[in-house]
Amino acid sequence: MKQFTNVKDIGPLNEALHDAFEIKKDRYAFTHLGKNKTLLMIFFNSSLRTRLSTQKAAMNLGMNVMVLDVNQGAWKLETERGVVMDGDKAEHLLEAIPVMGSYCDIIGVRSFAGLTDKKSDYEEKVLNQFIKYSGRPVFSMEAATRHPLQSFADLITIEEFKTKEKPKVVLTWAPHPKALPQAVANSFAEWMNATDYDFVITHPEGYELDPKFVGKAKVEYDREKAFKGADFIYAKNWSAYTDPNYGKVLNTDRNWTVDTRSMALTDDAFFMHCLPVRRNMIVSDDVIESEKSIVIPEAANREISAQTVLWRMLRSL
Repeated sequence: MKQFTNVKDIGPLNEALHDAFEIKKDRYAFTHLGKNKTLLMIFFNSSLRTRLSTQKAAMNLGMNVMVLDVNQGAWKLETERGVVMDGDKAEHLLEAIPVMGSYCDIIGVRSFAGLTDKKSDYEEKVLNQFIKYSGRPVFSMEAATRHPLQSFADLITIEEFKTKEKPKVVLTWAPHPKALPQAVANSFAEWMNATDYDFVITHPEGYELDPKFVGKAKVEYDREKAFKGADFIYAKNWSAYTDPNYGKVLNTDRNWTVDTRSMALTDDAFFMHCLPVRRNMIVSDDVIESEKSIVIPEAANREISAQTVLWRMLRSL
């Protein structure tokens, strides 16, 4: 596997899940693959789970790991072509990328949406420049439009906890005080659409996602109707996608907070969230602390999703 940016890159899901569960049985069975190989993790944005889980996954495989936080201790990088570099950015990404590639074997990139220019965000300029110019296998540690490592971990978690072959999975918008990208919601929808689950997306009007990610999902504006009979509730905030409101917060209606009342509508559903989570905005304390909350096992599976991707990339070197 030369790149990992979306669900198509992982190939057949049954094979990817088989690999993930084999790795989970023994995280250290393939340390020989990473011997004398180096992972470079590049962060344009903050991270906790992605940084720790991916670094641990690489170490499990015997790899050396280098971490570069672009915003701390590195030259400020220009990302656009044709810019007269007379400001505070001392180096262009087009020189920096091949230099980075010369020091490692695999590159992970984390670069969020700016939420001011939809066209630029959805072209994934930063991630695609690494793919084009680094000369190395590249995987996304969250980009402007997708977060595939998270979505793969979400799928692994659902497969572990489901009690029926085709569970009902609901992606629900929830309020947040700040504008957030659509990446996690887009990616979760893309991965759920690749399964045979009963998949529903619910959100207030104005928060419609890009149709290419919505896919075959049922969109339900009535949250109570969407929650009925659900086996998994996946809560996530995202800002508006459609013009002219791209990147904006249209409302913070607390009626969309996931609480015990709304969870009572489900079929004793599990609660999921990618974390970090704003308590009593996204989800109430009692729901996230309940026995049906699986946010911690979900986060733990980030190590497994990252290790499965790195294992496949190492085998292709």
